[in-house]
Amino acid sequence: MTPTARPGLGHTGGRRAVDGVLLLDKSAGITSSAAVQRIRRLFRAQKAGHTGTLDPMATGLLPICLGEATKFAHLLLGADKAYVATMRLGITTSTGDLEGPVTARHDVRVTEGDIEQALKAFTGEILQTPPMYSALKRDGQPLYKLARAGAEVPREPRAIVIRRLELIGVDGDELKVLVICSKGTYVRVLAEDLGRALGCGACLSGLRREAVGDFRLSAVPVTLARVEQAAPEEREALLLPQDALVSSLPRIDLDPRAARRLSQGQSIAHSAAHSAGRARVYGPGGAFMGVAEIMANGEIVPRRLVSQAPAAAVNQPSIA
Repeated sequence: MTPTARPGLGHTGGRRAVDGVLLLDKSAGITSSAAVQRIRRLFRAQKAGHTGTLDPMATGLLPICLGEATKFAHLLLGADKAYVATMRLGITTSTGDLEGPVTARHDVRVTEGDIEQALKAFTGEILQTPPMYSALKRDGQPLYKLARAGAEVPREPRAIVIRRLELIGVDGDELKVLVICSKGTYVRVLAEDLGRALGCGACLSGLRREAVGDFRLSAVPVTLARVEQAAPEEREALLLPQDALVSSLPRIDLDPRAARRLSQGQSIAHSAAHSAGRARVYGPGGAFMGVAEIMANGEIVPRRLVSQAPAAAVNQPSIA
């Protein structure tokens, strides 16, 4: 069944309380924030947010949370990401990608063997210095604004993990690379560092995000154009349920009395609470209540609860 406005909340200023997750295939040339706002308007949702910025030049998976699902968006911020990156050898730019002016050009005299050997050096836990053209802040100012003003400020290298770095193919001076990495990884910087290691310079010429955590792009892409052209009921059929972001957590089902106590902020004891850690909690009828924490003594403590159970269940998540 498709999501509907939650009972008792109705519509506020043309907005409604729709809850769910949309696995958007973002196109190039639009910011993540602009994509979120367009989806919010199309669904007339009261609340919307994404689970991690995708650069305007990049395409691919941008999970967008609507309504109560926004309460769990932070759980994907720390998830691994998978990208297919296209890197141009022989060119360096001010931004690390083809969006910025070229700062240097070099002859490219490397073999596939040279590239594969260089990629090995960037696999595993490495230190990476964030770029000036990033949303990181210094004294309240985003670095990209300082960079546009011609400023350069020191940035501390940060530890990241490159889990897989695999050459897909080479076409002239361009190479395609599969990158599976931890949060905080800048693929633009990876391209620059690779070019430096090869002695010819490089920049990012294309980027497509294939996966975020357990979520992957659908076989039939959910693009902005597809959402815009769909009828309202077809749009809502594209949404995953609001608990999709927590589907990997253990599930606990509560009886009416325990569900009521937990919803009132009280901790409870439960026979299913056998291992400490986070869990997703459901009330009578399988209504999703939110996330709780199982303590070492078996007590269940509410951590992040939805405001009200949804009126109806929605599609099961398409999770790899």
